[in-house]
Parts: sequence; structure tokens; C-alpha cells
Amino acid sequence: LVPMYFLIGGFGPGPRRTYAAAKFLIFGLLGGFVMLASVIGLYVQSAKVGAPSYLLSTLSQLDIATGTGRWLFVGFMFAFAIKAPLVPLHTWLPDAAEESTPGSATMMVGVMDKIGTFGMIRFCLGLFPEASQWATPVVLVLATISILYGAILAIGSRDIMRFIAYTSISHFGFIVLGIFAFTSQSLTGSTLYMLNHGMSTAALFVMAGYLIKRRGSRDINAYGGVDQVAPVLAGLLLFAGLSTLSLPGLSSFVSEFMVLAGTFGRHPAYAAISTLAIVLAALYILIMYQRTMTGPVAPEVREKVTEVNGRERLAMAPLVLLILLLGFFPKPLLSIIEPSTQATMQHVGVTDPQPRVSAEGGR
Repeated sequence: LVPMYFLIGGFGPGPRRTYAAAKFLIFGLLGGFVMLASVIGLYVQSAKVGAPSYLLSTLSQLDIATGTGRWLFVGFMFAFAIKAPLVPLHTWLPDAAEESTPGSATMMVGVMDKIGTFGMIRFCLGLFPEASQWATPVVLVLATISILYGAILAIGSRDIMRFIAYTSISHFGFIVLGIFAFTSQSLTGSTLYMLNHGMSTAALFVMAGYLIKRRGSRDINAYGGVDQVAPVLAGLLLFAGLSTLSLPGLSSFVSEFMVLAGTFGRHPAYAAISTLAIVLAALYILIMYQRTMTGPVAPEVREKVTEVNGRERLAMAPLVLLILLLGFFPKPLLSIIEPSTQATMQHVGVTDPQPRVSAEGGR
């Protein structure tokens, strides 16, 4: 929190960077203090049955009273919902991303925020299996709202950094949806989605950084006709956008499909509603691309925007290769994730739902 506070407040290019940095820090500290209370509560619970401990292996075996476990779960979940971020605790992210440098935003959204969704799996499900199932109806509603809310606001965004932040809110909703759908397919998809979203968002932020560095503006409407001046830059931005909207053949498609398919097996209504975000994702990415890259060449674009150089292409190359590789061949990662998914499902005490149509009925 502290390094990111200074990266936003000290190096952010906008006039509201101090406000955004303070908001980021306050939200993070608030979640941390609430979770600290739950951590202390867990320590006290462990002291009641033996030697007090902070070991997860010990804490996960505690027999905690139902009411106490639910309160402790809320403390952890509140902190992780801020970090993820989940509506309505998301408001710090658009401001922080808008006032950050592209490098800081990449670190914050592409890497740090995954602590929230990882924590939901590792701590909420691992330490409070009963409370996790108890909270599922509320979490699924919030996740679905996040998916649609982030996508709709992304369509109307004019600041390109804020635009990427709203797309991330929508994608984090998919990750949370998959975690609390409690199927092995959705949980595996959510875990893979954390990596894929990080790569797609990093690619978008890097390309946004290239644009802003050249044109000197974050306003989407300040561009136009970039594909005629810098076709490779436009192509890389399109590639990053297509990865974000989960185009088949790119890495995000695999994880998003697994989340929706797994969720449909247990919660078909939430899966059906969330599928609308696929259409919205195509809208917000293609509208952004159309406004910035196509059309008549703006005079400022012709004067200032140049093609990406060799160093910039080299920086994008690993992301492009990984997104393509994992889009066509995700099996190595899935084989690593699936054993952990099965162990988590077994610990929570849930099994995959039975097929809705039997083999005989299918024939």
C-alpha cells in the first residue's frame, strides 16, 4: 500500500493524484484493519483448543462455532472484496488507475489486485467453508452486478486509463463468480483467469502508455486515425483488446468459458445474466478501438504519434506470445491448477452438480 501510495501521489500525471492516492490508501487500510481483527479472532479461537497458532494448517482444522465463523469470514471477505475489487467497494480503482502512470497501473491492476481473489480461495474457502457457502447468495449477486456494471461504465468512459479500470472490475466479477459457484470447472477457470486477466490488462496498459507518451492525452476522443500513422501500434492495441474481450484462440477465452460453463451447472440464472457481458465487452473494446485508431487522422496524431520502436515491441513480445500460447494450449497450467481445485472443493465439502440431462435422456 505504501509504495503504491507514493507511486500514485508522487508520479501520477493528473491534478487529482493526491486525492486518488489517499483514497487508495484509506480503502486498503480499512480492509486491512478489519481483516486484522478477524486474524486476531482466529488466533483466540486456536488458543481455546490448544496452543495458539497462526499456521494455516492448524487454523483450517479448527471447529469454530457457526456464528463466530461467519463473523470472522466477513472480516476477511470485506478486505478481499476491496482488494479485488467488488462492487460496491470498487470506487478506489477507477480514480487510482486514472491518476497513475501506466507502469504503476499495470502493477496495481495486473498483479496486486489478484491478492483479493487469491485470498478468497486460500483464506475464505480454506478457513471458513461453512460461512463461504452461507454467504454465496450475496456474493453471487455482487459478482454479477460487478460484471455488468463495470462493462457498462467502460462503454461510456472517455479516459483510457479509467476505461481499462472499469473493464477490470467486470473481469474481477467473473473471477469471484467462478470462485463462489463452487464447481471444479468454475474454480479452475477463476484461478486461470487471474493469470490471463493480468496479461491482458498489462498489454492494454502498456499500449495505453505508448499512446499517452506520444500524444500527451488520455482522452479517447483526442485520437483518431492512428492506424494510418502507426499500424503496428494499432495492431498491438487491437490484439490486447481482443484478448480482453476473450476472443477464442486467446488465453482469456479459456478461463472465461470455464467460469461460465461451471457456473451454469449450479447457478444457470447467474451464468445467463453474466453472459451479457460478452456482448458488452465486444462493444467497449471495439468502440474504444474505433475512436482511437480509425477514421480521419487528427492533426495532433499526425504530428506527434510515431510507430512503436524495437524496444517497445520487445516489451510486448512476451505478453503476445503467452496470450497466444495459453489460448491454444492451456493444459500445462490446468494440470497444475486442478489438483488444488479438487482439494479446495473437498475441504469446503461440495461436489460438482449432476448433469441436468442423463445419458439415456440425451439419446
